[in-house]
Amino acid sequence: MTHTRSHEPAQVRRAPVDLPAPYGDNNIEREPLWYAFGAGCDEPAVPPWTRVDQPPMTAHTHPPPPSCARGGSCVELPRETHELLDRTPYPHGRAAVRDPDEALLRALVAGFGVQWSDPDAVYDPHRGYASPRCLYPVQVFVDDGQHWHLLDPERHTLTVLTAGTHRGRQRRIALTGRYTRIPSGYKWFRGSLVNLELGIVLRQLALALELFGLSGRVVLPHGGSAALLDELGLTPGWEWSLPTVVEIGPESREPAPAADAPKPEDQPGKQPEDQPEEPALRDLVRVNRTQDFTDAPAPLPSAVPARPVPGPGTASWADLMWRRNSGRMPRGLLGMSGRRTRVPAGSVEDALRWLDTPPPGPTLAAVADLVTLTVVTQDVAGLPDGIHRVRAGECVQLSADRTAAARLEAEYGYGLSTDAGCDIRNASAIWFMSVKPRELFARLGANGWSAAQYWCGWALHGLCLSTTAYGMFTRPVRAFNEIPVQRILRLGPDEMLALAAVVGTPRYPAHGLLDIRV
Repeated sequence: MTHTRSHEPAQVRRAPVDLPAPYGDNNIEREPLWYAFGAGCDEPAVPPWTRVDQPPMTAHTHPPPPSCARGGSCVELPRETHELLDRTPYPHGRAAVRDPDEALLRALVAGFGVQWSDPDAVYDPHRGYASPRCLYPVQVFVDDGQHWHLLDPERHTLTVLTAGTHRGRQRRIALTGRYTRIPSGYKWFRGSLVNLELGIVLRQLALALELFGLSGRVVLPHGGSAALLDELGLTPGWEWSLPTVVEIGPESREPAPAADAPKPEDQPGKQPEDQPEEPALRDLVRVNRTQDFTDAPAPLPSAVPARPVPGPGTASWADLMWRRNSGRMPRGLLGMSGRRTRVPAGSVEDALRWLDTPPPGPTLAAVADLVTLTVVTQDVAGLPDGIHRVRAGECVQLSADRTAAARLEAEYGYGLSTDAGCDIRNASAIWFMSVKPRELFARLGANGWSAAQYWCGWALHGLCLSTTAYGMFTRPVRAFNEIPVQRILRLGPDEMLALAAVVGTPRYPAHGLLDIRV
């Protein structure tokens, strides 16, 4: 599988249309315009809620646990999973747990358990996968065949749900994003943050299940998925994204009981009667409800490339998950830090293999042909400095521009300041995933928008694991001024920056981290 840009389908072959910029050029602000553009509007209007003032980000507090989990009995998760993984060599080692029930519980701990606390960090604590501001909006619900449970990593428990109706007869895991865990200042972009994190979490879950010898099948959101929100007792439903479900273990021969006929508000494209008052949230929920993937349940593939290039000094999976970070800053400062240093060629070679590992199902796999991968490198052994396009799994140089990293830092929305670090100019590699929204809609319909974000999240998490094995950090970012970056990277004006990642060598050592694994 390659990550080259596909030939444009005949039905959308046309001269590129410049997407109009709103009051700003930040690609987060342009996101709803890109969606409308992909759906066929050549001159999308800036939504009126774009300029509506929101409370400051610092005023945000987590909503309470969902009402369906209040008062439920708790089951403690097994302890010392990280010690078991510490005896599991990276990258080919697998943990030996014979009991499938215990294996599933340990996989949940490995995938989602709290990993460490950094007293210096503004946003804390941290897990083994990236999440915006450590908000972790994607919530995990676990069906043991008899009851649904909410996974509570901080308390190291599963809580039995006290609302909803249980309809399953096999073990399964539901992943759904809670939009209200993200500050309202992110507006429409909350939908994209949830979708990107769903892709990240799906790969982390795939890895955890693989480490403990478990198989699974993925069911992407579809027209009947809203019924699962009712089954879980999640109210109001508009707080939550349509769930992605992973069925665990061998396929059940006994059919599950038929679900109730979907209500009109559960149909794709329909709005529930109970809607959020906030216009941006109402619109992103509308977009989320257009998903109707028709893929059959797809086997969960390996999250690890067939031939990873083991990084120096990574002894175990526990060590890898512990050391993953996003460019640590000291003393409560914001932003990211890094120092410029020469890195081995394997750091990029291995990253390409992790990025090329396909996600489950034909639709998500098809997205790879619609994503353009571009990387800006500095001081990578065996690779010239400059801008490269990934073609057929290899880096092909577009430009020998040695100033590209510094120019990109100048177009980043959170620059160097007295209270924030920004070392994009010192990065070893800056990866960009870009898409043409018109191509997404032409090939995959309305599903293309979410599918591309799931794919990018899946790929990003692989990049995070790969770079950690080389003692490097990966910082997922979106806050670039898009039009100048398009020109720096030689992208078309109809090409959207879906996700980016800054990779480098940490400047500040990880002293004082608190191990809070149970």
